[in-house]
Amino acid sequence: MMRAETLFTEHMDLLYRMALFMLSNTHDAEDAVQETYVRYLLKKPKLKDEEHAKAWLMRVCINICKNQIRYWKRHPSSPISETDISETTLGEQEILREISLLPTKYKSVIILHSIEGYSVKEISNILKISDAAVKKRLQRAREQLKLKIGE
Repeated sequence: MMRAETLFTEHMDLLYRMALFMLSNTHDAEDAVQETYVRYLLKKPKLKDEEHAKAWLMRVCINICKNQIRYWKRHPSSPISETDISETTLGEQEILREISLLPTKYKSVIILHSIEGYSVKEISNILKISDAAVKKRLQRAREQLKLKIGE
């Protein structure tokens, strides 16, 4: 059986080129190659020879790339710089900026509740926390925003 380190160094360029071709983004390609090796280390597949190992790595890398592409299709997004906030007032822009600076646990509940319009019950189901925790986080988020922005 080949050592993982040797296997990685021998096939890294091939996997990277393949991922880059599929994903058209260097960062995503690097992530795909890294995820391929993580899966190899976690699964520790019993591979007959080097050719079988190479085929296994390529198949896993291709599947990771396909999953990423599938995710992009289901969750289209645009960079924050392209987001049109021209219709928001200066005050609203300041509030949005301050929300973005909140700790994640407060930011997520305030966005889900105040911007996306989810109820406390829906947020508790989404975040897998109790209703009381959602209410407390909303309260603390509002308190922090009031301190930073004022009434």
